[in-house]
Amino acid sequence: MEKIKKYQKAILKVLNEYAAIRSPFMPDVENKVIADTQQHYYQLIRMGWYKGKPVHYAVFHFDIIQQKVCIQINRTDVKIEDELVDAGIALKDIAWGMQLPTVSKVG
Repeated sequence: MEKIKKYQKAILKVLNEYAAIRSPFMPDVENKVIADTQQHYYQLIRMGWYKGKPVHYAVFHFDIIQQKVCIQINRTDVKIEDELVDAGIALKDIAWGMQLPTVSKVG
């Protein structure tokens, strides 16, 4: 359980750092961190309006499954696994979700 708490803290650190970055091109779009620490789901979403159209999508989505961090979504060009490692998550405990299990392992 201690490992999960450590990984929760690391994930939330990374998500909150990205949430603080606002796009100068989309001033009416907010970044929001959504965290379910009981079920171990964590997301950074963008939500608001851009050029008269609604915006609502996940930038990042991480789950903790069997004491591993699963990257479900990364809609950036950032190698987010490197930032998760820098935040204290072991590379061997990071995997990509939404892929076949045989190709999903990062570390």
